[in-house]
Amino acid sequence: MASFLGKCPSQLARSQLYRCHANRIRWFASNADSQEILVERKEAEGFIQRCMESVGTKPAHATSLAEVLIAADYRGHFSHGLNRLDMYVNDIDSGTTVSNTEPTIEKELGATAYVNGNNLLGPVVGNFCMNIAIEKAEKAGVGWVVAKGSNHYGIAGWYSMQALQHNLMGMSFTNTSPLQVPTRARDCVLGTNPLTLAAPGAQGDSFVLDMATSTAAIGKVELHDRKGIDIPNGWGSDVKGLQTNNPKAVLDGGGLMPLGGAEESSGYKGYGLAMLVEIFCGLLGDAKYGPNIRKWRATGGYANLGQCFIAINPDAFAPGFNNRMQNMMDVCRNLTPAEGESEVLVAGDPERIHMTKVDTEGGIRYHKNLVEFLQSLAEKLQVAPMKTKL
Repeated sequence: MASFLGKCPSQLARSQLYRCHANRIRWFASNADSQEILVERKEAEGFIQRCMESVGTKPAHATSLAEVLIAADYRGHFSHGLNRLDMYVNDIDSGTTVSNTEPTIEKELGATAYVNGNNLLGPVVGNFCMNIAIEKAEKAGVGWVVAKGSNHYGIAGWYSMQALQHNLMGMSFTNTSPLQVPTRARDCVLGTNPLTLAAPGAQGDSFVLDMATSTAAIGKVELHDRKGIDIPNGWGSDVKGLQTNNPKAVLDGGGLMPLGGAEESSGYKGYGLAMLVEIFCGLLGDAKYGPNIRKWRATGGYANLGQCFIAINPDAFAPGFNNRMQNMMDVCRNLTPAEGESEVLVAGDPERIHMTKVDTEGGIRYHKNLVEFLQSLAEKLQVAPMKTKL
């Protein structure tokens, strides 16, 4: 696992955020769900490697995918981890995505590059592009890379965090299948279109924002539908474009609402952010964009996603950025919590809390239904099943 996923002991010691970690971990251990099964991170990565290689994925490409999927689970973003392995297996097995080539640079200037992902796995394209952005930022102060011909690349934060190893700021964006309904509309035109910024603080601490530009992910709506419970206000709209609490109405002809929800609660700002991502990705890179991207869960066809990767060297500007970044984070963390709250967090802190839990328990906890599904996948692919600890 890449070193930038680690935690900083000095930061853990000085921030009040982590004073309650010991109690949290004890609570997690004593309240572990009997439906959950513990899997070591390296075992989970190895399982992905075996599955992907069995359908013809290059070993290096399989490793790129395994690292980002398990990083998602390690950080607590289970919707983007092992849960999606079968999607990638099917894409390679069906030829929808390929693994017989490498990304190529089509145009390059001092601080920029335009890359063709050549329909490879998204993490292969993403790592290639972020490496270029980092190299350019170290030489020119800024590196800006846009790619076409890519596919789903996992959590966006995986790429922005790579810049932290070089004491750089990192950003990444991707467009996605149209699931989001613009403000005042009724049709899905934009994706969840995530954006991310990772910025280094002092002594290894960092700010890591990784967010969608829709209020909620489609998977959360699907989960509420399976449970037969209402969704909160602002998550989705029905076929008429009206806000609804009925998950079926969202899934059957409706769509996700932009971050902020309805217009009166500033949903148009989320709509604007989703457009910003689309401009940086699909439009700037001449990839598919908006409603032209293949539908969610559609099989076949060329996804041709657009993605954007940026690295910035703070030393190209005013000196002392790391200390100011650290001060800003510490100011927020040390604010008096609102009534009923125990701590104030900054972006990246919830993930660090989850990583501490995983490290303490010696593995990632997955629901038994997912583990059973993955074991059946292993049988189908004729690879060794995933070993579990509990």
